[in-house]
Amino acid sequence: MSDTPTFTMSASAAARILEIISAQPEPEGLALRVAVLAGGCNGFQYQFKLDRTKNDDDVVIERNGATVYVDETSLDLLEGAELEFVDKLMGAHFTVTNPNAASACGCGTSFSLA
Repeated sequence: MSDTPTFTMSASAAARILEIISAQPEPEGLALRVAVLAGGCNGFQYQFKLDRTKNDDDVVIERNGATVYVDETSLDLLEGAELEFVDKLMGAHFTVTNPNAASACGCGTSFSLA
């Protein structure tokens, strides 16, 4: 595996991560964990959660002071993808722009591979 993360985060995602973490009662050491799990309406689904624990197989992605943990298995499915934060009229949410996804659900939280 390359030392350079192939999964990135946008400036808007980094800013929102910092906002969320700073609003927590104990923000010190928190990061956003991004994982790909089996399930969802298209076969795979993204999971986003706050985490203090960096596992041995995690890759750390940092931008503008925000930290994201991604395990190596999930990183394989996120090759070349970018974590973004979208704030639109219909709602605000994290989304992943994933070039490996053959299709995705309308909400952007699940996808399938070709």
